[in-house]
Amino acid sequence: MEKAVFEGLVFDEDSQPLQVTHLGTEAFYVLDDAGFMRHIPAADVDRQVWDAMAAQMEGKEDLMSEQAARMMGQDDPFSIAVIRAQFENKDKQFEELRKVGLPADARDYLGMMGFRVVVDHHGEMLELKQPSASDPDGDPDE
Repeated sequence: MEKAVFEGLVFDEDSQPLQVTHLGTEAFYVLDDAGFMRHIPAADVDRQVWDAMAAQMEGKEDLMSEQAARMMGQDDPFSIAVIRAQFENKDKQFEELRKVGLPADARDYLGMMGFRVVVDHHGEMLELKQPSASDPDGDPDE
């Protein structure tokens, strides 16, 4: 059964969180449109978010790989190469996430840091709010 990767982090234009439901094995975000419950395929919304995040990383894989390895205390060339390969296989990583989802504590942390996805009633991503590395307070509006 597929997961809604960004469950709890997707909101409508009125800042209402979208619930998640499953029809068969497919996950859907449910948007309350004046009483009409619109079922938006989670894979479509999640892919938009993933692509936006991947675009921000584009061209920075070397730096990010080195920083990630340093944070893990394994900044040897082999570890850096393994991490870089993970950054380069974004589509494979996305498909794996769809199977297992983000851990609840990771989603909670992202939410506390201000990460938020805003979609319209068609499931089109209108806004991706995420704390920036240059914002030490994690305030997505500054």
